Amino acid sequence: MDFKALIKSIQDFEGVTRKNSIDNVISLLKDAYNVSGNVIIDIGDDASAVDIGNNQALLIAADGIWGQIMDVNPYWAGYCSVLVNVNDIAAMGAKPLAMVNIMSIAHDEIYDDLLKGINDGCLKFGVPMVGGHLHPDSTVDSLGVAIVGIAQKDKIITSFDAQIGDKVIVAIDLDGKPHEMFSLNWDTTYEKDAKLVQDQILAIQYLAENDYINSGKDISNPGILGTLEMLLEASNKGAIVNLQDIPKNPNVEWEPWLKMYPGSGFVFTADEKDCDTIIEYLDKYSLTAAIVGEVNDSNSLFVVNDGEKLELFNQRKNPVFKGIDE
Repeated sequence: MDFKALIKSIQDFEGVTRKNSIDNVISLLKDAYNVSGNVIIDIGDDASAVDIGNNQALLIAADGIWGQIMDVNPYWAGYCSVLVNVNDIAAMGAKPLAMVNIMSIAHDEIYDDLLKGINDGCLKFGVPMVGGHLHPDSTVDSLGVAIVGIAQKDKIITSFDAQIGDKVIVAIDLDGKPHEMFSLNWDTTYEKDAKLVQDQILAIQYLAENDYINSGKDISNPGILGTLEMLLEASNKGAIVNLQDIPKNPNVEWEPWLKMYPGSGFVFTADEKDCDTIIEYLDKYSLTAAIVGEVNDSNSLFVVNDGEKLELFNQRKNPVFKGIDE
């Protein structure tokens, strides 16, 4: 394996580079995001959180589906629109409650497959699609879904709370396969029993409610290390990660594996004393977890492989979405 080429490939990966505009959006909304005074998490996490009293928070998230998925496989686009939103709520230790969608349809022939995918996703994850809005005369086919969830206000897992000295944990369901049309979709849910899929969500809730996790995110388009970097940027921290400690399916090479969007995968940081409990608990639900590194104050993410240490991201030079102002 050419380690330097691997690092460069991740830096140039579209799933990473397409996040660059997030910081600009956040800055433009800085005066709007908390006009009520009840928002308790900054913009930039997997979901927002609004204090609704009685130590409870309403979580809200939204995701749009990549156009190329809609063009090639509308069914999978519909299914994934449920998956990605449920994972955004699950990653924060919350209970997903319900979803709505906005569909723009230019080609009527995709309706059946798109809606069947949404329906099957709702049945798999146990979260209802309760309404939405339809543009039946659009010039493009597009799908966006929003979701709400609920959690105890003081038990939410955020991206902002990584602490120096925390251990970095990567947890992934290794029992999966690349989607036949989308090689970077690591499908771990479609062929599994709905109870196990839903139990994986409940497992994260359990860890959150028992204060085992300090910070976390679900692994999404930027892949394992890109997602970890987004967490580190939100927390204004850095980390050193050992490549070979990252859980990996042996049938997949490192480059595609690090870019995969898994059906069930998370990065966490936690106190060392809690790591064994986290790892053992997740193993009950087909989530293979391992300590892969440690959080520090460097504002850089370094990766080590066979004694060689390379800088993958530097928040002053090449952040994923949130750089440091000099």
